[in-house]
Amino acid sequence: MSQIDLKQIDVIAPNFKKRYSGVTSTVIRLVPIQARDIAICAAAPDLPAEVPQVTPSALWSMSRSGPSGARVWHARRNNEMVAGLALKYLLGKRLKLLFTSAAQRRHTGFTRWLIRRMDAVIATSSKSASYLEREATVIRHGVDCELFQPVENRAALRRALDLPEDGLLVGCFGRIRHQKGNDLFVKAMIEACHANPKVRGLMMGRATPDNADFLKGLKDEVAAAGLSDRILFRDEVAVEDVPRHFQALDLYVAPQRWEGFGLTPLEAMACGAPAVATRVGAFEELVVPGETGTLCDIEDLDKITADIIELLSDETRLQEMSAAARAHVAQTFRLEGEAAAIIAIYRALLNT
Repeated sequence: MSQIDLKQIDVIAPNFKKRYSGVTSTVIRLVPIQARDIAICAAAPDLPAEVPQVTPSALWSMSRSGPSGARVWHARRNNEMVAGLALKYLLGKRLKLLFTSAAQRRHTGFTRWLIRRMDAVIATSSKSASYLEREATVIRHGVDCELFQPVENRAALRRALDLPEDGLLVGCFGRIRHQKGNDLFVKAMIEACHANPKVRGLMMGRATPDNADFLKGLKDEVAAAGLSDRILFRDEVAVEDVPRHFQALDLYVAPQRWEGFGLTPLEAMACGAPAVATRVGAFEELVVPGETGTLCDIEDLDKITADIIELLSDETRLQEMSAAARAHVAQTFRLEGEAAAIIAIYRALLNT
């Protein structure tokens, strides 16, 4: 980790959760890009070396002001808002407090109290903004389109990843638990495999100990259908290997019952895999039905299944949607656009 002089830092992006999560991914992706244009660092216990960062313990003894006067404190979790308030009001640090909200539900009373004390708020989608009881700027997440992009030789990539080289590969990635709809994916894929002998499935992600029985039930269901060689399960892979697994796909399925934002359909589409997604999170703002994928109501297993089967039955149309999905993300959801929009908020706060 390179040495960071907090006296030279205008913006601090805390990330107090050690376990990898969507918020952690956001900090890892954005801060190095933003650091090209503004003096920013993360404050975290452990992030990849390419992320400018300090340890959280360094915050308590940092100088009262930054090079521009007040610093921006960009929180994305409740505990980070609390820390910002403590630094400002208990330790006298000059901070402008910014919070990004991805939640698509009414916040608890404590969270609403915290949000009211922020100087500015960002929402990751229009739906998220609708749950806030104050003005917010909508800035949707973006994707690194250089990292997430189609590959020319998908068969060679699959071989390198020890995945089936032939057939049509359908993926569902992320935490394995009921709210993510993994059981819906398994049921839909069993039907899709029976309908089309070329279809293969890949569920990839980590199941916490309290979800171990849920995962075992999914594997048992696949085994009972005689499809253990065609519907595969893979544990969470290293961050650097995630884009390669998206690149290996022909189609992506996001069957969530609940989601904050949900970046995986964007990452899949950036790699040329159309997405079948439920109407949760920001999915309705990401997927263009009939062009870059399809949208289904929550729990609508029949439509999820029918859409998968239909899209995989016409490979010419699937290729057209693949190209459209890539173009849609590259034109509308580039990571650089997200970084620039957030920097504009930083500069506005620094100038007030």
